[in-house]
Amino acid sequence: MIDAALKQVAHQLNQHFRHRFGGDEDLVVLSNLLEQNGGPVPLAQNKLVLFLAGIERDVIAHRALPPGGLQPRTLTPEPVYLNLLVMCAANFSGTNYAEALKCLSATIAFFQARPVLDHQNCPGMDSALERLTLNIENLSSAEMHSLWSIHSGRYLPSVMYRVRLVSVDGQWARGRDILIGQTDVRGSLS
Repeated sequence: MIDAALKQVAHQLNQHFRHRFGGDEDLVVLSNLLEQNGGPVPLAQNKLVLFLAGIERDVIAHRALPPGGLQPRTLTPEPVYLNLLVMCAANFSGTNYAEALKCLSATIAFFQARPVLDHQNCPGMDSALERLTLNIENLSSAEMHSLWSIHSGRYLPSVMYRVRLVSVDGQWARGRDILIGQTDVRGSLS
């Protein structure tokens, strides 16, 4: 689910960049900034790199009751509501610094104009995803320092987005459980 969500975000940005800047090359890659040995990832050079900076369980997600009040409940795991913290880092070197800022500006403009990705505006979206909602996440200087210390030790022009998604794991139904409304004093169901 996480991979499908981030691939969708990268795909949408690449389409936007092709339309805006022309060319056939993907300017957006889903990648680490560094290899496990500490060296740079060649595929991430002179690209806008999307990487997962964290995962949170969304405990405040809006959960509506089924229409009609109490209904039989299927004994399936509850959906897990997740927030993905996704960093969009412009990994352009030296003389390409202006390109880094151009890509970053285009990313912010795209998600400002299209903060929700769903099956209406992304027809090829993975059917396991209902919708992705993107919001800029503000980081304090201390948080920014900690994050970049973990990921490469050097700051790159970047913006972090909180991507809200729903992971539905309801395919493992084990049975049905009838919800009990209220019991009267004689012990019968009402």
